[in-house]
Amino acid sequence: MLRPLRPFRCCRGGGSVSDEQPIKHDNPALLLYFWVMETVDVKLPSELLRAANLEESTLSQEAARLLALELYREDKLSLGRAAELCQTPLAAFMDFAAKHAVPPLRYSFEDLEEERRTADRLKA
Repeated sequence: MLRPLRPFRCCRGGGSVSDEQPIKHDNPALLLYFWVMETVDVKLPSELLRAANLEESTLSQEAARLLALELYREDKLSLGRAAELCQTPLAAFMDFAAKHAVPPLRYSFEDLEEERRTADRLKA
């Protein structure tokens, strides 16, 4: 069954999404975007929830974060898009990625070599 999500709210404190201490978001278009986003219901074995040590009350949010993280890890989503799709502020999603051993910022060996060549050229 598809249904709209509750509006996205940023919160004070550690940068996480919760119902505690909501603050008003500056961008009404962003609020509308999250309000009209459709959702799907997924059935999972209860044993899987116990094995993952997930609470039923936070299951949807955690599952969305984990799926978004895996899509980011596989380079199917950008960091910003992954955070947006699981309704998590970017800084909080970066922390979540780091806690799951996924580097929130990608800096390849080729990027490093290019930086080194640029620095050498600028020194000359």
